[in-house]
Amino acid sequence: MQKQPDYEFWFAVGSQYLYGEDALKQVESDARKLVDGLNQSGRLPYKVVFKLVATTADGITKFMKEVNYNDHVAGVITWMHTFSPAKNWIRGTQLLQKPLLHLATQMLDHIPFDSIDMDYMNLNQSAHGDREYEYINARLHVPDKIVYGWWNDPEVQTEIANWQRVAVGYDMSFHIRIARFGDTMRDVAVTEGDKVAAQIKLGWTVDYWPVSELVDVVNGVSEDTIDQEYQQLAKRFDLVEGDNDHDKYVHSVRYQLREYLGIKKFLDDKGYDAFTTNFQDLQGLEQLPGLAVQLLMIDGYGFGAEGDFKSAGLSRLMKIIADNKQTAFMEDYTLDLRQGHQAIMGSHMLEVDPTLASDKPRVEVHPLDIGGKADPARLVFTGAAGEGIDITLSYFDDGYKLIAYDVNATTPEKPMPKLPVAKQMWTPTAGLKKGALEWMQAGGGHHTVLSLNLNMDQMKTLAKLFGIELIVAD
Repeated sequence: MQKQPDYEFWFAVGSQYLYGEDALKQVESDARKLVDGLNQSGRLPYKVVFKLVATTADGITKFMKEVNYNDHVAGVITWMHTFSPAKNWIRGTQLLQKPLLHLATQMLDHIPFDSIDMDYMNLNQSAHGDREYEYINARLHVPDKIVYGWWNDPEVQTEIANWQRVAVGYDMSFHIRIARFGDTMRDVAVTEGDKVAAQIKLGWTVDYWPVSELVDVVNGVSEDTIDQEYQQLAKRFDLVEGDNDHDKYVHSVRYQLREYLGIKKFLDDKGYDAFTTNFQDLQGLEQLPGLAVQLLMIDGYGFGAEGDFKSAGLSRLMKIIADNKQTAFMEDYTLDLRQGHQAIMGSHMLEVDPTLASDKPRVEVHPLDIGGKADPARLVFTGAAGEGIDITLSYFDDGYKLIAYDVNATTPEKPMPKLPVAKQMWTPTAGLKKGALEWMQAGGGHHTVLSLNLNMDQMKTLAKLFGIELIVAD
């Protein structure tokens, strides 16, 4: 699995000197208890670190500068314990270059009817301070996330956790590097995009590499290394020779492992974490990478077919946010249009991500009519059931846009014994007709990322951080 840095999130609680030193001490004490409670809940994937009681513009500005220049800090969480004058936050917030979450909460989840007095009222002015704080964020057009509710509720903690994952993905997006082996598929429009615009808006570096340079690395993989990988493959998956001659089957599988190890070495040596292939540009390779790509996707690398760097970058980004769980490059392939059965079947020639598998994948070798190369090995399996999202990244004259809808994923109604690829079924929650029409009218392509781990609220947060439009086809 591709590794990511050990991130943390810094916490600042807002207040002011109006109520005296005793009140500020109580504010800090409460904030530390809140932070400890979040960390001890077991629901947050990243640690929250209490940093300061924010009372002055200079202190807030200094704090935000420190956030920007600490590579281990993925974002800021704020809480307005009392009334915190929003003018103090202007400069620091303007300088902040990392995601911001406003936790709109208070220390207790109830009003202490028997004991409440003006001291309590003055100290617990979150309902007051939240609105002062968000007024200035709205006026500054800050892409912050507001989580509302009692901080110790599981639902609130889950919302914070979901935001943390997006914030980490956003930060890591500016480190995504995509290797394009060959160009895009000839005559196809949707796989095109502006590489410079991708780096400006999304942080992605997109580089072309001739297939010949990859071939040199693939050919340099040792037989001993392939032997070891073959043994591991047999432990993880079922090796099904089918009607193939034994020697042909073994050679095909071994060659895919050669490609897997070669592509991985190429990417790792040059610092890439996503890549594309193109069946029209395979000179020097015996097979279109199939099993090789699937194994790399299990490892967490992003992938796009036919030279589609947008899908490669998006799948890598989504895998980061989802911790590589049930999140996969996908392609709309064929349809079930019967009333009561309406669904899309997603698949691809070979490269369907096994993180979606609901059964044990089988290593099979079958002919591939497209590409003009030898019969490739691939993992064949059935996709999973569950709720999730399907999302794509399209490029238009006015820039990049994300297009998405919520989906209900299902397993196929019947086996498909003659279809030698992995398959995943899903239906837009808005209905197949409505979802598909709105998707197409918005300009959404057929290459997507399907995730049964992420939700639309996270995609809205992500699009807001990048400053690009998200069109939800619902």
